[in-house]
Amino acid sequence: MKRNELESYLNKLLNVKSYQDYGPNGLQIEGKDNIRKVALAVSATKDSISQAIDFQADAMIVHHGLFWKFHGVRTITGPFAARVKPLIENDINLFGYHLPLDAHIEHGNAAMVAKKIGLENLNPFGDYKGMPTGVYGTFKKSLKPQELKSLIKNQLGHEVLHSSPSDKEINTMAIITGGANGDWIHCLKDNIDAYLTGEMSEHDWHEAKESNVHMFAAGHNATERYGVQALMEILQKEKLDCLFIDSDNPA
Repeated sequence: MKRNELESYLNKLLNVKSYQDYGPNGLQIEGKDNIRKVALAVSATKDSISQAIDFQADAMIVHHGLFWKFHGVRTITGPFAARVKPLIENDINLFGYHLPLDAHIEHGNAAMVAKKIGLENLNPFGDYKGMPTGVYGTFKKSLKPQELKSLIKNQLGHEVLHSSPSDKEINTMAIITGGANGDWIHCLKDNIDAYLTGEMSEHDWHEAKESNVHMFAAGHNATERYGVQALMEILQKEKLDCLFIDSDNPA
């Protein structure tokens, strides 16, 4: 597949033009024109890039790319250079998809987590500059809070923080993966019972509980493995040789 074909396909699939994000979505570093082998990871780290090179990847697709508005202008020196230079030296294309990959109703991080825990009837959830960033849905059978906590832990393979306001069974849940700590508040207007994300702050623990919303946090990295894995399945159907590179990041 040609680089521009892959870029056009993914940009259209993930509707990137509709998002005002924290950094650029799509091609972040331009490499070779012909793509046969693709490495996929949650983040473009020194380790994941090294493994992509060992795989002899022509392209790397990640959820967390290398360029972020909150970093501002950066010199390519030190640890940042240790990420950027190997990609350029090995002529590897780097694609990054952040909020569009969180939110996609079928292939996104939140939608894939929802499927793993049995959440059905999915609808868009959240609002970042007018666009959704996750999903919400219903369980076929209501779950006790501790049952749901155990289900999330078992399915995602990560310890779960749970701020619990009551023992009342849970019927509805919203999901925004990663660091969407404060977005539990969107549950209030839709009367959603529970919220799942990756991280939890001290004040959200109290405020969600006092607002009668069950809040679960199951790890930033652990909740965001599945969007790139969904993309990998799509690309494998296009006869591309793919490798998912996991991370031991416990956060």
